[in-house]
Order: sequence, then C-alpha cells, then structure tokens
Amino acid sequence: MSDTLRTDITFDDLGLREDVLAGIKSYGFKHPTDIQAELIPVALQGKDVIGQAKTGTGKTAAFTLPILHNADPDIKGQALILAPTRELANQIAKEIQDLAQGTDIGVTSIIGGESMRDQQDSMDKGGHILVGTPGRVMDLHARRMLDFSNIQYVVLDEVDRMLDIGFRDDIKKILGKMRGSHQTIFVSATMDKEIEGLARAFMHEDAEKITTVGAALTVSMVDQLHLPVERWDKKQLLLHLLQHEKPDTTVVFCRTKMTVRKVSQYLKDKGLNAREIHGDLHQTKRTRVMQQMRDNKVDILIASDLAARGLDVEHITHVINYDLPEDPEVYVHRIGRTARAGRRGTAWSFVSPDQGQMLSDIEKLVGVLIEQKHYPDFKPGRVPKDVQEERAGLKKVMEGKSTTADRVVKPDHDETGMSDDELKAMFPDGKVPKTMPKRGIGAKFKRRGR
Repeated sequence: MSDTLRTDITFDDLGLREDVLAGIKSYGFKHPTDIQAELIPVALQGKDVIGQAKTGTGKTAAFTLPILHNADPDIKGQALILAPTRELANQIAKEIQDLAQGTDIGVTSIIGGESMRDQQDSMDKGGHILVGTPGRVMDLHARRMLDFSNIQYVVLDEVDRMLDIGFRDDIKKILGKMRGSHQTIFVSATMDKEIEGLARAFMHEDAEKITTVGAALTVSMVDQLHLPVERWDKKQLLLHLLQHEKPDTTVVFCRTKMTVRKVSQYLKDKGLNAREIHGDLHQTKRTRVMQQMRDNKVDILIASDLAARGLDVEHITHVINYDLPEDPEVYVHRIGRTARAGRRGTAWSFVSPDQGQMLSDIEKLVGVLIEQKHYPDFKPGRVPKDVQEERAGLKKVMEGKSTTADRVVKPDHDETGMSDDELKAMFPDGKVPKTMPKRGIGAKFKRRGR
C-alpha cells in the first residue's frame, strides 16, 4: 500500500476524535492512503460521498472512521453497511471491530447462513453499526427484527456490484424504507457512468465524487500475461501451469459454480492443495475455507467472482483467469486480489481463439498490452470430433465470402492437436496434408472410418 500513502499528513491531521485515533494507532498506522485522506474530511462534514479507489487501498477504513467519529453510543442501529457477499460483510465487520476498540461503538454482522436469533441478540446488546448482505437485511426487516428508524449512515461497499441487475431491486427496497435523513457513502474499485448515475439517484444533489486512481494504475503492480488455449485444454493447461511455475498462493477465477466444482475436483485428484468457494457452498464451509486462506493453509483457491468479493488476503501472489470475464471491470476486481501491501503480483488469463475482442476490451480498460505467454512443452489434446465437424461446416459456409474478422487468439498448435514442432518433424517440407491419402492397389493399411 506504500504507493498510495500520503506521507505529507498523518491521521491526526484529519480531525478525528482521540478514541478513534487510538484504534488506528493500535494497527500501527500513521499516514492515511489517498482515498482515506480525501474521503474522511468530506464525510466528517456529513456530505454524501462516492469514493472510487483501487482494491487494497483502505476503503473500509475510509468510510468507517467518520462513522465512528460521529456515532452516538446511546443509539443502536444507526449505521447500515451493505456488501454483496457474506465473506465481505464479515471482513468489514471484523475491521470495524478492530478500529472501534477504543470507542464504545459495537458492530453486528447480519448475513445468511447464521442464526437470526444470535444476530438479533447482538443488535440488542449494542449493534450500533450493522454490516450485512441485502437478502438477510430484508429478511430481518420483514420479520420486524431490524428497525431502520435510527439509521443515520448508509454505506454500499462494492457499489458497482450492489447496483448491478442482481441486487438493484433489493437495494431500492432497502433504501426506500429509510424515511429519516441519513448520510450516504458509496465506494468501489470500479464504477462506470451508468452505475454512478444509479448511485446518485439515492444521494443528495451535492454528493461529491472522489476518485484517487484510474483503472490503469489499479493494475500497475500486476504482471499480466495471457495464454491462448482451446476450451477443452483448459484444465490440462492449468495443471501444467501450476506444476511448472509453482506459484505460492493462487486464486483461480471461473465464470460458473459448476466450473468451480469441476476444476477444484480435477486439481485435488491430481494431488494439489486446492479448495473451492462459490455461492452454493454452505456458509460454515465458506467461512472455514476463507480462514484457511488467511492462515496460509491453502495453495490454490478456485472461486466464482461473487464469492471472492470478500477475499482480502495479503499473501496472494497469483491470479489465474480460467474464464475471461465478460465485463472488463470484473477483470480489474479479480487481479486486484494480488499485489497487496505494495508487493507485486502476477495475473495469467486463459484466452480461447474466439475471445480476442474480450482481451482487447480488457487491454483498453487497464491501459496495457497483455503479452502472450508461451509453453512449447505443453501438449494439447486432440480437437473433439463434434468441434471438427462444426468447423468444417462453418468453413464451407464462409468460403467465397469476404469478411472482416475480429482479433483471433491462436493456440500454439494445429487443428490436428499437434504442436508446431511436432508437425515440422513429421513433415519437413512444411506441406501438411489436409485429407487422408487415397487407398491404392495393394495398400496394407485401411483408412479409418471404413
């Protein structure tokens, strides 16, 4: 985090109370990060704020410290912080608890998969700050176990996901039930104009936006490479990569929960220390896996995007995009899991031949050319028969047509399933036959398929 520190000022200069400063100093922190130095003074004035800063720059402390400074120990349930995943909600609650240790302010985590009664008891005993996921917050409110009448501060962390299609209706319902005047703070690592427009619909007109870093700088500490690969060769290439590079702690991102399960089981069967985390995993197991990651007891974590939102582990050295995300900004979130605390990180992305445009879109966002990584010793599998037939049919359709092709990412092998080196050895003249030889008189070998 050293590249984002404001060494010209200290937390003492931000106008925070002494008991709040005590929690900061117990962490050993002296200087704020850019986002903390910019957001805290504005939030202390009571203004609505949108904060955008790269992952790992202390956004949680940026919105928490003003709330701790202004919070009234006699009022329960005065702040509500919403996060897209249970893991992130728990992580935020833990950080607030640590920062609040010098104050009389308590925090309650409100997430699914855990006892509602225990959560209500925690709120009754002094849950001044409530941190939760939209589903459980709505559930407790509907059961009259959670009252919004005292809410004075509302925070949406990872607001780009919170206002995405999946959560948008829930957020509208929750914020729509808050009748009293309150301060709103939204933070995220990425935010396009559409999301910002939606966010401002829930804020006062004079809401201030603070942006401390662009997407290109967000990934400046990450060495990024892409590996061309056919879809059916992904698992084998992943194994090859992990066995040859031997990364320390790696997160592998997959697009679907089913792929997460399949890849995790494949690596376990190959003897690797791998775990999985996704939305269908029971909360107890998700919590256990996350703790194992923090304790450095897991080498490889296979994750879905949403489940990994609460993953804040400093010793993650590598991120592998097993599946490229359709949204380039999700790529920024993914690779932001590494390169923490001023360390460099590495991100490898698997790119199929038809995903050239997706790779180009990512490069435009991050502002760098993602170079290709070659593995000449990787032996790809043969092209599946149905794919061969599909390609042959497509080739016939396209013959004679003039088209402008998108960027094509070619794996290091021919449709035969052989590498370039193997083909050169078999056909020194460079002429690779495209059809089976005709059967001649007296031939000893039958052609396949006869």
